[in-house]
Amino acid sequence: MRCLKFFFLFCLLLSTSVIADSNFENADPWYQQGNDWLQSKLISQQFENLDRDKQLAKNVILFVGDGMSITTLTASRIWQGQQQGLLGEEHFLHFEAFPHTALIKTYNTNQQTPDSAGTMSAMMTGVKTRAGLISMGTEQELSDCKNSKRYQQQTLFEWGHKQGFDTGVVTTARLTNATPAATYAHSPDRGWEGDYDRHPNAYWYGCDSIAKQLINTAFPAGLDLALGGGASKLESYYPDFKQQFPHGRLLTNNQGLQALDFTSASNSNVQIGPILGVFSAENLSYELDRNNENSVNQPSLQQMTKKAIEYFQQRNGRYLLVIEGALIDYAHHKSNAARALSETSSLANAVKLADEMTADDDTLIIVTADHSHTFTMGGYPQRGNPILGISKNQKNEIVLANDGMPYTTLGYANGKAYGRQLKEVDDVLVDSKRVDFQQGVAVHLTLETHGSDDVALHAKGPAAYLFSGLMEQHEIFHTILQALGKNTGPQKLILEETL
Repeated sequence: MRCLKFFFLFCLLLSTSVIADSNFENADPWYQQGNDWLQSKLISQQFENLDRDKQLAKNVILFVGDGMSITTLTASRIWQGQQQGLLGEEHFLHFEAFPHTALIKTYNTNQQTPDSAGTMSAMMTGVKTRAGLISMGTEQELSDCKNSKRYQQQTLFEWGHKQGFDTGVVTTARLTNATPAATYAHSPDRGWEGDYDRHPNAYWYGCDSIAKQLINTAFPAGLDLALGGGASKLESYYPDFKQQFPHGRLLTNNQGLQALDFTSASNSNVQIGPILGVFSAENLSYELDRNNENSVNQPSLQQMTKKAIEYFQQRNGRYLLVIEGALIDYAHHKSNAARALSETSSLANAVKLADEMTADDDTLIIVTADHSHTFTMGGYPQRGNPILGISKNQKNEIVLANDGMPYTTLGYANGKAYGRQLKEVDDVLVDSKRVDFQQGVAVHLTLETHGSDDVALHAKGPAAYLFSGLMEQHEIFHTILQALGKNTGPQKLILEETL
């Protein structure tokens, strides 16, 4: 059968070449690039079609770029390409070359413009819900603990553990923040991260903090790995973790993470217990700030990704892994494009690493975003213009706005006006090159907001072809189940009524 496949592919390659060359002759490099792309696409899709109906994923890795809008992807690919000495526009982020793509609608059930809690809950439970809720149905009222257990929705991780999957979450934010929390917790308020963050009715009616749920509920129920920040919310529960899991690992710095030796554990047939890595009091540092003294002991997203995959591979089972590039969102909220693009590039590099460490025939890799931002890009700059710089035309002349001042290619529809008094052209030329530079905004707000537009999804691996067209966000969950051969859909948690 394997020989027949390769014979078929050889014939297909020959036939596509003949078809492509039979009608047109054109030596233009752009024409040739387009023709080469088409032939590669035809071959890859035909290869998938050979066993498409039989493909099932053993493992799933879901990458979430928090706030990674389509404009963010465009600007980040140019930025990464220019970092490599290219003009930039022709470059691809690693996952943008994946064979299957879709557009994802991101609205919450009560908001056109969504938040991360409602959007990630949709991806994790298969149920679209309200802004601010963590893995709870849309019937739940925000910040109301009373009777809220009846609306809890089973997460992908909770389902996966019952099916024998190992599960884990990696993030550059606090582990109790909305996006990672939606993988393991249930809360009527995303803000109830720590014990003292809850509203009074949470105490009255018994809603635990997200931090307590991570340590005292999620890990005992089967969560195997959690890496990120948030010690300010979690450190009071470290003794509980150590007591429950004497063979587990509690890590507080990158040195401890890198010291984990999964090879020796595999050779000794002794599995390392659950791993909890908390590497900062709040979020981890931005990638562009990783050399400062506050981040010297923090792992990068790539380092956490590598260790997480090694951990699951040595266990030799099936696994479900969620990896979040969280700080794209934080940079956008501050109208700081430089850090947003760097964080997106970091996520793309983590995807590349995961792709290299896994096999296409058993691991489904999905890359998407929870929502967009009001990030914009325009102004007719010349090809290859520095993406973080001011707009220059094809004559390399600075383009001036109606007020006689230059403007940057990138901007925001709304956000905070940071009070820069840039009255001279030279001020803008110098200031726009700084890492801390905040792009201009049209509508002045306290912080820049999320956007309402669709986000992109890129996928490769078993059943990746199921991701196509325009999809509702909660359909990602159902498609993952289908890829795993379990098209049963979500079920509400069966809980005893104790209230």
